[in-house]
Amino acid sequence: MPTVQSIDPPIYAAASSADDDAVIAHALRILDARIRTGDAMSSPAQVKDYLRLQFARPTADGHEEFGVLFLDSQLRIIAFESMFRGTLSQSSVYPREVVKRALSLNAGAVVLAHNHPSGTAEPSRADQHLTATLKDALALVDVRIIDHVVVGNPEVVSFAERGLL
Repeated sequence: MPTVQSIDPPIYAAASSADDDAVIAHALRILDARIRTGDAMSSPAQVKDYLRLQFARPTADGHEEFGVLFLDSQLRIIAFESMFRGTLSQSSVYPREVVKRALSLNAGAVVLAHNHPSGTAEPSRADQHLTATLKDALALVDVRIIDHVVVGNPEVVSFAERGLL
């Protein structure tokens, strides 16, 4: 009896890192196109999904990164920028630089975000202190902090959802 061979490729074939990076880049382009149509970032779930993809990029290579999602006064995305890169467990964030960039983009609001390469997304005391410092600095130039999101793997924590803002 002859053997039957399947002509369909396996659904979960082993993918290379380059393949994964290409899929992530494509997903980010689709997400950016959808978000830039003018809809506001109106829910923590939207923000968390967007930032989870941002920190899945190939540059998030086991080092802590701190980024800012700059929004207009209607909470539409102006830009997402990874502003600071640190070590495995911390990064230095300079409020002056965040304020300067918010002003240069004419942002009305921001969402702060950083990853925890350890995988746990639980905010630290240092994360809470940094948020308070940035909130005070940005308030001086009428820029609101909408949220601070900590991206772990797979968990993502929103300060707004936790009542930490």
